[in-house]
Amino acid sequence: MSKHTVHCYVFDTLADWEYGFAVAGINNTQFHRVPNEWQVRTVAPGRDPIVTSGGVRIVPDLALDELSPADSRMLILPGGDTWDEGGNTEAVEKARAFLASGVPVAAICGATAGLARGGLLDERRHTSNAREYMMATGYRGGALYADEPAVTDGDLITAASMAPLEFAYHIYRRLDLYDPDVLEAWYGLFSTRKPEYFAELIRLVS
Repeated sequence: MSKHTVHCYVFDTLADWEYGFAVAGINNTQFHRVPNEWQVRTVAPGRDPIVTSGGVRIVPDLALDELSPADSRMLILPGGDTWDEGGNTEAVEKARAFLASGVPVAAICGATAGLARGGLLDERRHTSNAREYMMATGYRGGALYADEPAVTDGDLITAASMAPLEFAYHIYRRLDLYDPDVLEAWYGLFSTRKPEYFAELIRLVS
């Protein structure tokens, strides 16, 4: 059986902490509604290795120009310094193609600013690191900014850099990875660190 593939964009300066919950939960099928149905593949500007903000070297699975929305269930865009240096414009165009094709895009931190500069947040409810951060992009979507950790508007998920857990929660929910009760127990465990949520999680998936 072929697996559903989620693509995670990787690039030099990638913020390691922002996508960790999301990709780990997609690849680790322990709590999934349907086991062994999902996988994550990395996509980069080219096929050369990239180095993250934390110094981790990643060899991409494919280059951005090889990726078609038809071959993906979601494009995840983590943050990193490159977005605010005017880079990753090719990833913004790929996100535009994904959204036009009805395939979800999930952006966090600097990636939200990249989408804003590309005009993709002008008519979609969204969030980011701060309202002021977004206004500095010169975009026209300020009235749709929500002061929340993460926001889903149709096929677009946005999140603040301080909210990798909520980012993953919205991604899991959009992909329908977990049964609703399992998702809430998972989020309760990691957001509160209370052991009763772990017990509930294990009970639900046993």
